[in-house]
Amino acid sequence: MSEQHSYPWPEASYTGVGSHPGEDPDEAQQTILGEFPELPHLVELPDRGAGADMVGRAAALLVDFPVEVQPTGWRVVQRPGRDLARATSFLNYDLDALEKHANAYEGPLKIQVAGPWTLAAGIELRSGEKLVADAGAVADLCESLVEGVRTHIDDIRRRVPMARVLVQLDEPSLPAVLRGTVPTASGYQTLRAVDRVVCEERLRAMFGAVEEADAFPMAHCCSPDVPVDLLRRSGARALSLDATRLGRADDEDLGVAVEDGVGLFLGVVAGAGMPLSDPATTVDPVRELWNRLGFRPEGLPRTVVTTPVCGLAGAAPEHARAVMRTCRESARVLRDEPRR
Repeated sequence: MSEQHSYPWPEASYTGVGSHPGEDPDEAQQTILGEFPELPHLVELPDRGAGADMVGRAAALLVDFPVEVQPTGWRVVQRPGRDLARATSFLNYDLDALEKHANAYEGPLKIQVAGPWTLAAGIELRSGEKLVADAGAVADLCESLVEGVRTHIDDIRRRVPMARVLVQLDEPSLPAVLRGTVPTASGYQTLRAVDRVVCEERLRAMFGAVEEADAFPMAHCCSPDVPVDLLRRSGARALSLDATRLGRADDEDLGVAVEDGVGLFLGVVAGAGMPLSDPATTVDPVRELWNRLGFRPEGLPRTVVTTPVCGLAGAAPEHARAVMRTCRESARVLRDEPRR
């Protein structure tokens, strides 16, 4: 790996995926800042219900693209209603808590936003079909999201002026969009796969807008068949992945990405409802991957950030804290013992 690559996070960093248990943003943001002091993130509390979920949270950022909750999920509507107002209120509560507790913070700060393809696969057209089925609607959605994310970054920077903002696009539905496995409204069929060139074009616009706003673009996808090469080519400068789902088939694309300077946020610490392992055992998949890729062990603690395998929504508070502590201890193991 080239020595010229640099990252906005310190060596042996650790952080969360985004979601956190509970419903109190003030308490949750304090916990995040205390447990992840060098790479905290804006807290997400989906336990609060509709509007605090991944799609609803991103909907609060969309510009002139109103949606509301239907029995089958979020749907495009003509004008904003109380569901969107609720989502906006949740986001503002979280931003207020961030400003209150992190206003003087200096360093990298991660925020999470649902990506365009996950939104397109999760929001319905007025007909009830998924928005991803309509190329024109997808274009409108992406344009709206780009504008909303720019405004969001400006707001974060106003509230935490000395932070270096990292923008994590959450794209759990991207593999399904590429495979053509997003179900139709009836549930009996699936929608046609979106061309990879089109997927890349939309993602490139998103990542480009983040960089133009002087923020650091990255992507999160916990699928076992994450399109690493597509995300790299689209402009993601770091990838957040579930390391326990990566196999040898991913090695070539991951090697190219690391060689190209893409940082890795590798989920290795068990999440909600899963037993925790000791830190030395926890990071074994990371060291094994690094050895397979053939990079020098000294680059491991600088390139890799240790995270849980998934978000912590629904976890017991004491378990969530144990997961965060294990992330910290595992990152130290990678720093002190990069080779085993």
